[in-house]
Amino acid sequence: MAALLLAVLVGLASTLASLGGVSLLLVLWGGLRTVFPLDAALAGGALLGALARLLAARDRLGMSPLALAGAGLALAWALFAGGDPYRLGLSPAWNMLAPLVAGGLAGLATAYGLRGVRLDRPDGEAWELVGLRLLRGAAFMVFVFMVVFPFWAMVAASLKPRAEFLADPANLGLPLHVFAEGFLPGLKKMLVGYREVLVTFKFLRYIGNTAFVATSTMIITLALAVLGAYAVARLEFRGRALMERAILLTYMFPAIVLAIPLYTIFTQLGLRDNLLGLIVVYLAQTLPVALYMLRSYFETIPASLEEAGLIDGCSRFEVIWRITLPLALPALASVGLYVFMIAWNEFLFAFMFLDTPELFTLSRGMVGLNSQEVPRQFLMAGAVIVTVPIMVLFFWFEKYLVGGLTAGGVKG
Repeated sequence: MAALLLAVLVGLASTLASLGGVSLLLVLWGGLRTVFPLDAALAGGALLGALARLLAARDRLGMSPLALAGAGLALAWALFAGGDPYRLGLSPAWNMLAPLVAGGLAGLATAYGLRGVRLDRPDGEAWELVGLRLLRGAAFMVFVFMVVFPFWAMVAASLKPRAEFLADPANLGLPLHVFAEGFLPGLKKMLVGYREVLVTFKFLRYIGNTAFVATSTMIITLALAVLGAYAVARLEFRGRALMERAILLTYMFPAIVLAIPLYTIFTQLGLRDNLLGLIVVYLAQTLPVALYMLRSYFETIPASLEEAGLIDGCSRFEVIWRITLPLALPALASVGLYVFMIAWNEFLFAFMFLDTPELFTLSRGMVGLNSQEVPRQFLMAGAVIVTVPIMVLFFWFEKYLVGGLTAGGVKG
């Protein structure tokens, strides 16, 4: 009885997640109005769990048998519901495909939840293992939804024609019907918001300004942080301990506290409404944390390697260039990406310091889209343009970012 209860519990959880996930996908991808078949999910989950227990008794529990079992139960459910269990109102093939996919996924999820679990005599360890898998799956689904849903809503809104967006703002599906006119005309209609934002609202110029500011900040920060972090990590001088403790002192002050003094000083120096002044402000923001991260990494590099270079006749700068920097490439990549992300996304100082539209960065230019006269899909298109480049960079250099952030965490 305990084995059957355990299998039914996994089957219920897997079926609820699979049928709910397919329902959500139909809403988000195609903008279709559908229903969540709770009664079918409960009945199908119980039957799927019972089938899993039966297959386990015959030593046939696996991915393929349960996937076929789940698809078979979904087929029976679809036929019982008149061929359209999700009430999509599409062609018979599409109406049947959705429940079959959901049933197959439910079978696969059930097989994964019961993998390695002895159902003949389930003990406390089996219940604990299944419980952890269910909790992990639920946490993963919640996390994916929280991360993907806002971005999806932003992208879907940016691709809709203005009339369709105003008619049904809550519709989160892609406007796939525009391709009925042909692929190229449909694609042109979907991307009209991006064309307006890039050309009419001058976001192409803003992208260039942002790239210049972010790249300059990254290069200068790395150059200064390498020298400062190496000095703190390797050289002996009076006040070294105090400097180590004071590196992150500036991060104790919120940016808003420094905004008015910096605005006054930079106005008097003639550096306001100037990209050079903005780079100087970003250096003050990013240099302390870059020093801290690189110092921690430099301390993990054996000093004997540098001492060998000095014995061979290298100067201190040659040791840094030929020995230290090649070994510190993961940390340099992670710090560079971190600094670039800060400079790319920063808004407060860009909003306060830049007044000339030709000098606007992307975050400053987004303010011009937040107006009643500008369609909302243009604002969403601008948000996508700001977000996507930094996302691509992050995922491309993720391994360096993780390695650099954890470097120096363990010593000895």
